[in-house]
Amino acid sequence: MDLRIIAVGKMKDRNLRAAVEDYARRIKRYAPLELIEVKAGSEAEESERILKHRKSGDLLVALDEHGRRIDSAGFARILERWMNEGRKGAAFVIGGADGLPDPVREKAALLLSLSPMTLPHQLARVVLAEQLYRAWTMLRGEPYPR
Repeated sequence: MDLRIIAVGKMKDRNLRAAVEDYARRIKRYAPLELIEVKAGSEAEESERILKHRKSGDLLVALDEHGRRIDSAGFARILERWMNEGRKGAAFVIGGADGLPDPVREKAALLLSLSPMTLPHQLARVVLAEQLYRAWTMLRGEPYPR
């Protein structure tokens, strides 16, 4: 299953960027992963920029504070179900400082909350990348590296 993380804005904090890139490198042992940053703008501009990076057959997952709350094992089961259904890919979308545009949220197959707490959008990238990596290790029956 191909994975994409599409995020609004540049990752300015080099330590957070390094963490995302480290998890991305680990994830790529299991599945292709693309990290995509789109320029912030109006709601219409952001929607267009985000959606143009969605590949045909991708399930769109919008990270949203009001989305579904699941634990790590549940997240792994969702990925496993999608793979068993023959889904080609999933695009996980993280909004900028103002959140996601409504048109993106409306097209999403899943609204997903990473936490009941509001996370800074750059930190949300780290948390998502880590959870994707954790899910793959769970699905493969591998111990999570400490």
